[in-house]
Amino acid sequence: MDELARLDPLGFKQANKWPVTLVLDNVRSLHNVGSVFRTADAFRVERLFLCGITGTPPHKELHKTALGATETVNWQHFADTQQAFDLLSSEGYKIYCIEQTKDSIPLQSIVPAFPLALVFGNEVDGVSQSIINQADSCIEIPQFGSKHSFNIAVSAGIVLWDLWVKCKDTTLIG
Repeated sequence: MDELARLDPLGFKQANKWPVTLVLDNVRSLHNVGSVFRTADAFRVERLFLCGITGTPPHKELHKTALGATETVNWQHFADTQQAFDLLSSEGYKIYCIEQTKDSIPLQSIVPAFPLALVFGNEVDGVSQSIINQADSCIEIPQFGSKHSFNIAVSAGIVLWDLWVKCKDTTLIG
């Protein structure tokens, strides 16, 4: 690990975090949840909100893909996504749903403003309509194939990378 300049779990906990909160809205797959934990660790996001039926640690299937990230990433469970949304709103977060809607904004057009929260929805039903209706906006990842969606873990990686590259204030990252 030393040759890769990776943080150990204690160093990660103490390090500055990127002011981004990821919200999983009723995500069914524990593999997706674990993968998002791992991606959240890679981008050093400040926290992950697991809402509704979204699985929580400890769980064997989640740990299989998280590979220890459940020990580094700050996370919290909410009975429903509205509770997480209300907290984020009260803290002044810009809240974006990652969802295809008639008014969604292409990812490449987003100019990030921090702090921000990104809401990823259920693998079949997407982000809850009530959350979409309250969000600041929806972000759509352009796609050119025959399918019309990405796996949510893949979406999280794509969106975080795009925002990371666009982030002009590196002091936000640490």
